[in-house]
Amino acid sequence: MGKLGMRDSRCAFALIEVLIGSGLLGVMSVSLYLGIAQGFAFVQIARENLRATQILQEKLETVRLYTWDQVIQPGFIPSAFTNYYYPSGGSGNQGAVYRGTTTVSSAPVGGTYANDMKLVSVQLTWTSSNVQRQRSMHTLVSRYGLQNYVYPLK
Repeated sequence: MGKLGMRDSRCAFALIEVLIGSGLLGVMSVSLYLGIAQGFAFVQIARENLRATQILQEKLETVRLYTWDQVIQPGFIPSAFTNYYYPSGGSGNQGAVYRGTTTVSSAPVGGTYANDMKLVSVQLTWTSSNVQRQRSMHTLVSRYGLQNYVYPLK
């Protein structure tokens, strides 16, 4: 007891209080680092999805500039292709490998103009974090479409 009959303020924490405090600090630290790691993983997946969208858009924009005869010619548009997350990286440093397929088929439309349209589909697959991912895009190409503004009819 102190001078005024009160307990001395120099008492230490009990062992149980120290253990609980240390446990809470440990759980909070692990949660913080786990949250940061998952945040980086989500950003990487978003970047890979964006790159996949860029590759799909590039392939479809290229098809839009082909003439009608090129579109309907079998084998002119490659049916399979490979691209990379970081194409200008050195060997082994290019990141995810995107494997794609392009198909040209009859358009799912009726009417007299059905023979003047084709459906172009591009599908892309890649592996990220041991998960197989896939994206696809489709467009319709017509005989008298956009390419006639670039390459006028003869």
